[in-house]
Amino acid sequence: MSQTQTSTISAERLGKIPQYIQFPETIHELDWADLATLDLSKFNTPEGKQKLAQQLQNAIQQIGFFYITNFGLTQEEVDPQFAIGKEFFNLPTEEKLKYRADLENGGYNGYKPRGLREIVPGHFDNTEIYNIPKFIPQYERPHPALIKENWPEIEKFGRFIHHEIVSKLLVLFAIILELPEKYFLERHRYDEKSDCHLRYMKYHHRTAEENEKLNNVWVKGHTDFGSLTLLFRQPVAALQVRTPQETWKYVKPYPASITVNIADSLSFLTNGYLKSSIHRVVAPPPDQAHLDRLGVLYFVRPEDDLILKPIESPLLERLGLKGEGGDGVHLTAGEWVKARVAKNVNKAGGSKEASGEQEIIKGVKAKYYD
Repeated sequence: MSQTQTSTISAERLGKIPQYIQFPETIHELDWADLATLDLSKFNTPEGKQKLAQQLQNAIQQIGFFYITNFGLTQEEVDPQFAIGKEFFNLPTEEKLKYRADLENGGYNGYKPRGLREIVPGHFDNTEIYNIPKFIPQYERPHPALIKENWPEIEKFGRFIHHEIVSKLLVLFAIILELPEKYFLERHRYDEKSDCHLRYMKYHHRTAEENEKLNNVWVKGHTDFGSLTLLFRQPVAALQVRTPQETWKYVKPYPASITVNIADSLSFLTNGYLKSSIHRVVAPPPDQAHLDRLGVLYFVRPEDDLILKPIESPLLERLGLKGEGGDGVHLTAGEWVKARVAKNVNKAGGSKEASGEQEIIKGVKAKYYD
């Protein structure tokens, strides 16, 4: 049997792409992180919205990861995106490379081949990525025929995430910071230029010998670049979050959930009150070690010209977090994303993922963790 059991779904939905069936979860009892779960069905009443904000505020004091459920899509509505991603990565390498992202200049949209990031000397990353930007005229670009043939389904999915899921989360963060509910919405407008994107991602499985040389770490601990990252249910257990006690715990793939983490921009904007979550990817447990790990993600990033300095918030003022932050450097969201992408790729097409701090731009640093 192949790694993924498949059957053909209707042409009306996705052409003739085989249906994607999620893998079984691991039978191993791992050291799971204790994360809060937000039921977004409660959002539509004033009382429910306030309770969700309070629940989220309590949760982020510990770890900047949380789950959301009842977000408006069933697993059957999400799985076609996994099916599209799987078929894309099955395309010949020469075809995928026609759509390579301009990584060297900070461009993220399009295809990233595996093997660009050196994890340990002589051993490189095993990830392929295809990023699709927002569905607005400013980001029109060529795509493979497979993607264009399924464009209506992809666009519907991407827009739904932004308008029906992300927008609610941004309102909750505004409530936490005692700001007008539309505060973050007005800085994440869909029709304005920003690096928000939908991502298909594939981690190719490795041999036991390869994993040993990598100390079982596929992607070192890092933070994400934007405001939020949404990871649709991924049952291959490999994602770990770093706790305040500086330990690593697995993120459990609960059914019908999205895993959400806070990223750099919200940390900059709140002078560190909203902490950018540190996470990494490790080799899966033995019963999943032979599987490729396919992901569907959505990255939320502020408008490119937003200056990433602490905002005026009654909460931040009471906590003594009002002020410039970041040594007074005025860095825009667009500059930060492009610099972090470009810093990871050198002119020869390779990159280093060394542990420790790395200066990104204007003296501002990012850190990688073992």
